[in-house]
Amino acid sequence: MIYPRARCHYRGRVPELPEVEVVRSGLERWVVGRTVAKAEMLHPRATRRHVAGPDDVVARLTGRTLTGVERRGKYLWLPLGGDGEDPAEALLGHLGMSGQLLVEPPETPDGPHLRARLAFTDGGRELRYVDQRTFGGLSVEPLTGPPGDQVPAVIAHIARDPLDPAFDLAAFTAAVRRRRTGIKRALLDQSLVSGIGNIYADEALWRARLHWARATDRLTRPAIATLVEAVRAVMNEALAAGGTSFDSLYVNVNGESGYFERSLHVYGREHEPCPRCGTPIRRDPFMNRSSFSCPRCQPRPRNGRW
Repeated sequence: MIYPRARCHYRGRVPELPEVEVVRSGLERWVVGRTVAKAEMLHPRATRRHVAGPDDVVARLTGRTLTGVERRGKYLWLPLGGDGEDPAEALLGHLGMSGQLLVEPPETPDGPHLRARLAFTDGGRELRYVDQRTFGGLSVEPLTGPPGDQVPAVIAHIARDPLDPAFDLAAFTAAVRRRRTGIKRALLDQSLVSGIGNIYADEALWRARLHWARATDRLTRPAIATLVEAVRAVMNEALAAGGTSFDSLYVNVNGESGYFERSLHVYGREHEPCPRCGTPIRRDPFMNRSSFSCPRCQPRPRNGRW
């Protein structure tokens, strides 16, 4: 069932890990191994994070081969190879609130919000960056880290996400319990764990029966482990559904929407019955956004610690 009354809460959200992973897997299928014949940066804001400017982005991309598609949290990057050398830099992208990376036939008409385009030497489908609100962007960044585990230097501070095989549950648990904050704030802290945004935090907390304001330093290790498993379950289900699309701004590389919004239990469901106990879902203000929870399944902290 879709709950249209809550749609006002969905506008302007940043794509979270499942949506970005859906885009990553699509790009992996369509662009890896292809060589850039021509790069066009069509809007200055699309490359505003690249200090040397759009012309430098074009020069660094032209003639380079896209050797892979990687992700850390909500960031995507495509390592750039050529002339047999190992990639030392990558095309880094962040979708912002409305960015789309699309693979389209060259004859497809340009849309009104096309910001960048890569054409390939094989003459096949182009990679196009479309961004209505231009909060996202592209840049070419040096890679850092050991071989096989390199990341763009500018995002090296971002923590691994719960679906990363190298995610360290023990280290995450210890870091969370050292903080003196609410658990939802911790989930949204990209230096602790990446890829989790407002929607999937609310859904995971509901599954783990934890209120969003529970104090992190009072959570037990088993409770944190249960929460991490809930995060993984929510994200894997969202991946299977192609992500969560609340409007036309989030699509995969083929322009298709995801359908996980139909499976949401609490997010955006204010006043709707909790699927577990029937209690009306509550919405609370949270960091200029909203938190949705079940008052019965996720009781508020009683000790005054928020």
